[in-house]
Amino acid sequence: MVSKLVKFNLFNKAFQATATVLDDSHSSSRLISTLALLLAMILWGSSFVAMKYAFAWFDPMVVIAGRMLVASLCFFPFIPAFTRLNLTRKHILPIVAMCFCEPCLYFIFEATALTLTTASQAGMITSMLPLLVAVNSSLFLGERISRKTITGFTIAAIGALWLSLAANVTEHAPNPALGNFLEFIAMVCATGYIILMKYLSRSLPVLFLTAMQAFIGALFFVPLLLLPMIELPQTLPLPPVLSVLYLGVFVTIGAYGLYNFGVSRVPASQATAFINLIPAVTLFFGFILLGERLTGWQMLACLLVFSGVFFSQDSAAPKMADR
Repeated sequence: MVSKLVKFNLFNKAFQATATVLDDSHSSSRLISTLALLLAMILWGSSFVAMKYAFAWFDPMVVIAGRMLVASLCFFPFIPAFTRLNLTRKHILPIVAMCFCEPCLYFIFEATALTLTTASQAGMITSMLPLLVAVNSSLFLGERISRKTITGFTIAAIGALWLSLAANVTEHAPNPALGNFLEFIAMVCATGYIILMKYLSRSLPVLFLTAMQAFIGALFFVPLLLLPMIELPQTLPLPPVLSVLYLGVFVTIGAYGLYNFGVSRVPASQATAFINLIPAVTLFFGFILLGERLTGWQMLACLLVFSGVFFSQDSAAPKMADR
């Protein structure tokens, strides 16, 4: 039992050890958090390419359920150590609500939205997430929002909107109005997830919270595969299976783990500014892996997004007491 607990602690510290060692240096801690958030955005940006490829072979619900199962299996050996955490009744409802917001509801609305509208239009709606989180962080977490942070949000959001408008439409959008509305609902769900993650990370390890997302996500999506409208695959070709494995290990565990770590170390309103990087990262991977080309306007929009995210990081923001 001791060895299992040691393994859990070592794995958990993969997200937090460096920041803990440098805890006496606020600037160093912020740098570690920034790097974690940037890496999370790179992984999330790459996930759109992996999901687009997997959706061509499997039903979207099959892909989502598969990635949750893969992530859950990776966390399974640490269940004995998780049971030793100091969980109380006050944690249960927020944990369930967090996981219900994302991945459960979020992925349902996201997957449905992308079948009705274009990725470009959905990206415009995604840029609203930082503002939603900033407002709710101020209301529910008592976080201070500086003028510098709000200005950075505005710059990044304009860049994300510009980036979406400058993209070449290549997908059919049978009902863009409904699709964009569903994408907005997905952003509302993501806001609830981020606020609850920030609250819970003050008293629970980030690794445990990431694992709970995988476990509850698997319990939620796997039974949906029994619905008659879900088309189960007759064969399992290796390339799309590898895409699902990538989504489960590197995105569901890696991206969510890194982002959850970042949210636990900096104000949630600032951490969500990084969300605006996802359209730019996705375009980059589309260029590298799918041969898609960036226009001059798109490159300028990417620069504007990066500038806004950088500017929004208010170094004078108070240190959150969540350690």
